[in-house]
Parts: sequence; structure tokens; C-alpha cells
Amino acid sequence: MNKLYIGNLSENAAPSDLESIFKDAKIPVSGPFLVKTGYAFVDCPDESWALKAIEALSGKMELHGKPIEVEHSVPKRQRIRKLQIRNIPPHLQWEVLDSLLVQYGVVESCEQVNTDSETAVVNVTYSSKDQARHTEEIPLKILAHNNFVGRLIGKEGRNLKKIEQDTDTKITISPLQELTLYNPERTITVKGNVETCAKAEEEIMKKIRESYENDIASMNLQAHLIPGLNLNALGLFPPTSGMPPPTSGPPSAMTPPYPQFEQSETETVHLFIPALSVGAIIGKQGQHIKQLSRFAGASIKIAPAEAPDAKVRMVIITGPPEAQFKAQGRIYGKIKEENFVSPKEEVKLEAHIRVPSFAAGRVIGKGGKTVNELQNLSSAEVVVPRDQTPDENDQVVVKITGHFYACQVAQRKIQEILTQVKQHQQQKALQTGPPQSRRK
Repeated sequence: MNKLYIGNLSENAAPSDLESIFKDAKIPVSGPFLVKTGYAFVDCPDESWALKAIEALSGKMELHGKPIEVEHSVPKRQRIRKLQIRNIPPHLQWEVLDSLLVQYGVVESCEQVNTDSETAVVNVTYSSKDQARHTEEIPLKILAHNNFVGRLIGKEGRNLKKIEQDTDTKITISPLQELTLYNPERTITVKGNVETCAKAEEEIMKKIRESYENDIASMNLQAHLIPGLNLNALGLFPPTSGMPPPTSGPPSAMTPPYPQFEQSETETVHLFIPALSVGAIIGKQGQHIKQLSRFAGASIKIAPAEAPDAKVRMVIITGPPEAQFKAQGRIYGKIKEENFVSPKEEVKLEAHIRVPSFAAGRVIGKGGKTVNELQNLSSAEVVVPRDQTPDENDQVVVKITGHFYACQVAQRKIQEILTQVKQHQQQKALQTGPPQSRRK
């Protein structure tokens, strides 16, 4: 197809004007310019030159103060049935393009036009005028893990609005109510023509990829701070994400890359969450909390409110370290997703763990050295309230407040300290022997 239609011409446009424009652009023609009122026709030597003329001139050159339009000329009977789609990104799969086009009727042909540019161009012919007209707006659906959707939307929806404005599309995202623990993906629907949908898809995937890479970097950092943590088994990322192992450290420390938690005693953590979020955590007829308990392998109970107007509720989580990580991670994610805190506030967890009163001093350290180092390492606030009265088990509370990963680092480091204290006591008992031995 080497015949061109040149539109948006002024009444004063002459063949010599068009000859000058094509000559300056170094586009050869194989015949005279046939100029009508407001438009003109011309033949190029072949289809590749016609395409170069469209890319170089259409909307980019002005004649008598008006930008000219250059496109393939098609027979009058096919003008509405035939479409040309340009600027298709190279990563867009042809199956996706076909599936979008066939939603609106029978496609007689879909031909790729050879170009020198990276983007693709196709000529599409529908069997009727109406079907071709409907392709002016098509829906493109993208599935994305909910962990990344918040950052795609951006604060007050700014990121999403910018993509809509830059690509001239309308973008909607499926509601949170459709999520379950076993289906954590949201549907992103983009509406526009094929060209604008392709641009929007490129921007959306770019933003999702950035979020994914930032999370991986954060998780890899935490892998070194939380000893024995198997991040790949925690289910916080989609199973197909292909999360790579950390790349730092000597080879001996990387085998296996994510060692499992060592067998340890069950821990009990009291997690304090906004009272408004309790319904979402429990779910309809307790469905969510049951699923969460099975997923994490932990016992999860929500204590009664201390007062009718209480702003926080206590969640009692009992299970080994990996179960704690899973359960607390999902609860933190739910609070963040459902916007149960003010948009201006950072989502933080407050966790209480009970430690033997004689071990509290080891958590604090001489002159508060240990607790200060712990706070610097984890970025969490760690407090051992003074003048506590030990409970019936001779235990006191350590309060940990921070975002999820900070809270986890602090909990693991405190448990390390408690393990060291326990081992020290056991060694001391073995050295001194039982009371009967000392009396002999």
C-alpha cells in the first residue's frame, strides 16, 4: 500500500508546497500531487517509503500554519472497515492484540507492516463498518499482586492519574473485597484504543516492576538481619515472582541461600491493631482468620475489647518464629491495604513479648547500650517500661513498635538474647551440679 492521503490542508495549498515538504524530508514520490480542497493524494515508490512518510510528516510538519495529516489511502468502501494501528510496543504479544481485536467482530486480516523502527505497525480489516468503529475503545485487563497496587495508585491516586493523563486512557482497579488469602491479585482494567492501551500497559508494568525490585532489595537486606529466615517460603510474594537469593556474603554462608528456622520453642506475641480493622481480620463468619491461621501455622485469637470505645484490640499469636512472621506479615498487610490508619500516618505494628524479669536487664544492657543498638539496627522503637511488676510467671513486657520488617528484626534479636540467657543458665547449672552434690 504505497498511495498516501494528505489531509488538513488549507485552501491555498498547492502541489509545489507539498513537493517542497517531501523533498526536505527526503521522501521520494512516483507521481504528481493530486490536490483537492483540503486534501491531496500522492504515490510513493513502495510501501516502505509510504510508511516513512507517515512517520516523518504526519502531525510533525505544518503547511500555512496547519499540521498536515499523512496516512495510507484506502478505497472508499474499505475506509471505515480498515484500521491502521501504529506505535505498538515490541513487548506486546500478538496473541494479546488478537484477543483485543476479535472482541468486536470478525477480523478479515491483520497484517504487520515492515518498519525500521522498534515499534510495530499493523493494518486491520474488519468485516463491517460498525465493528471497526467499536475498536475506538477496548478494555485491557492486567492482573497484579495486591502488594504492588498501592504504589501503582500512589498517594491520593496521583500515580494512576498521571498514567491516565499521559496515555489518554481510563484505568480502574478491582475492589479489595474481592481479595482472599488464596487469591491476592487485583484486576487492573485499562480502556482506550489499542495504541493508548499499549502505552498504559507499559507504564503500569514499569511501576509494578519498580515496586517489586524495591521489595526484593528490602527483603534481601532483612534476610541478613533476621537469622535463619526462609523468605522464599513465607508467601508474601506471588509464587511466580522468582525471587532471587541475596547476592552478598561468602559462598559458605549462601548454602543453602535461605536456611529454614531452627527448631525452637513456641512463642507468644501480643499484637495491637486498630479496633476498626478487627472485622476485616476476622472476616465473614471468621473465614479470614481461619484461613490466616492455617496459612501461618499459628494460633491466632483476638482478645475482647478492654472498653466499648477502645481504639486498639489485642491479637494473641502463638507459634514458632516462621509462623509469627507469616501471621504478623499478613495482618500488617491487611491493615495497610484497607487504609485503617490515616493516609498521613505510616502503618506500624505494636508488639508485646513477655520475657523473664531476670532477663530484662540483658535486653536493656548496661546503661541502655543493648536496647539502643537494637533500635539502631532494626529502626523499631524498643521499650522495657520501668517499675513493672512481674506477673504470676515472673515475666515483664517488652514493647516493640515499628513497620513490619523493623518489628520482625527487633523480635528476632530479642529472642536471640533470651536464648543466650537460657543457654548461660543451663551451662551454669551443669557446672554447679544439683543441690544434693553440693551437700556431700
